[in-house]
Amino acid sequence: MRRVSRIAVAGVATAALAVTVSACGSSSTSSSSSSSDGSGKGLALAYDVGGKGDQSFNDAATAGLEQADKEFGYKSTAVEPQDGESDADKVQRLEQLAKSGYNPIIGVGFAYAPAVKEVAAKHPKVTFGIVDDDTIKADNVADLVFHEEQASYLAGVAAAKATKSNTVGFIGGVDVPLIHKFEAGFKQGVEDTKKGVAVKSQYLTETAAEGGFSSPDKGESAAEGQIDAGADVVYAAAGLSGQGVIKAAAAHKIWAIGVDSDQYKQDALAKYKDSILTSAMKNVQGAVFELAKSVHDGKPETGEVRGSLDNGGVSLAESNPAFKTNADIQAAVKKAEAGIKDGSIKVKSS
Repeated sequence: MRRVSRIAVAGVATAALAVTVSACGSSSTSSSSSSSDGSGKGLALAYDVGGKGDQSFNDAATAGLEQADKEFGYKSTAVEPQDGESDADKVQRLEQLAKSGYNPIIGVGFAYAPAVKEVAAKHPKVTFGIVDDDTIKADNVADLVFHEEQASYLAGVAAAKATKSNTVGFIGGVDVPLIHKFEAGFKQGVEDTKKGVAVKSQYLTETAAEGGFSSPDKGESAAEGQIDAGADVVYAAAGLSGQGVIKAAAAHKIWAIGVDSDQYKQDALAKYKDSILTSAMKNVQGAVFELAKSVHDGKPETGEVRGSLDNGGVSLAESNPAFKTNADIQAAVKKAEAGIKDGSIKVKSS
């Protein structure tokens, strides 16, 4: 049902956007059109797979949009992805947003890289952002990226301290370099903290189109398998699919570690929250808001903007009292965090 409703929402959003573009009466792709300075409307998000409601990556971006709307009086917009869409579909979506006067326009996810690169070149006076991709080098594009491996290292430290079975699990949504960073940091954190702890790793799909980031049932099934094999802490970097991992952890009364957002505080996961030890967070909300603020202030961010432990761009959530009040875990995490910051701990990214 979740899948069907999201497709329906996407259709409505796309139709509404088409009406907006029509109302603007602009069909030019030149920078002299209504998109030339993006004045007035605010920012636009083009969601990654999983869409709004993933309680993770996309919802963090939404929070940044809502913060900007509140602070600057914007009337921003966000558009859902379609199943099986092509790069051409993404290009069309970004073109419509640019022509409609939104600025900045942010592709939420590395899948938007080809489309952002193409559309940004056609609209040099509009600022574009892309989350989780650092390959676009253009004067009007901000690459909003993170040291995910650093937060994942801390998650590994916490997992190693929390495990009683000496077996923990990692579940990645899609087998791509970005998610390899999460796995590498987590494994290293576990291994550096407690020798002899086994880390079981699994990727849900080879490509995003197969649903690795958008299928809670796949996440639940993978977690069940790891729990059956002895894992009593499971860390998922899998977007919406991570909800299934958390559900399975709660059913078996083991620990889950969330990702991207503080999943302990997410309303949709409230009934499972006592099983969410912590979350390896990256401040997508802050990155989205700060890009919008830079445009609002007339000094648009461009180039690589990377979040780290040093600048607060990544962190470990402390909302669960069972995590916050565990002196052993807290001491180990704080020591590791200090080591990463002072350079004595070099975290692997692959």
